Amino acid sequence: MKTLKMLLSCATLLFAGSALAAQVAVPVGQQGGANSAVPKPRSGLSMDQVSARYGDPIQRVAAVGEPPITRWIYSAYTVYFENNHVIHSVTNK
Repeated sequence: MKTLKMLLSCATLLFAGSALAAQVAVPVGQQGGANSAVPKPRSGLSMDQVSARYGDPIQRVAAVGEPPITRWIYSAYTVYFENNHVIHSVTNK
């Protein structure tokens, strides 16, 4: 009987906590702040193509890991390269 009471108490606490959780919806157009509309390099571009189209970054972070991942940091976004090609570009906060 004690086990049943304990399980019911735990279940009550679990459901009570989730009932109090708030959900905040941010429209897609407002996500990412002011820099989200800034054009960023797309996946697949080479380092040479990014350099030619977007100029030199503020900082180049040396490759780490295997496969090697390199970061180029621009004022509004950061570009991640695997080997020599863009895998992702993210907006800076």
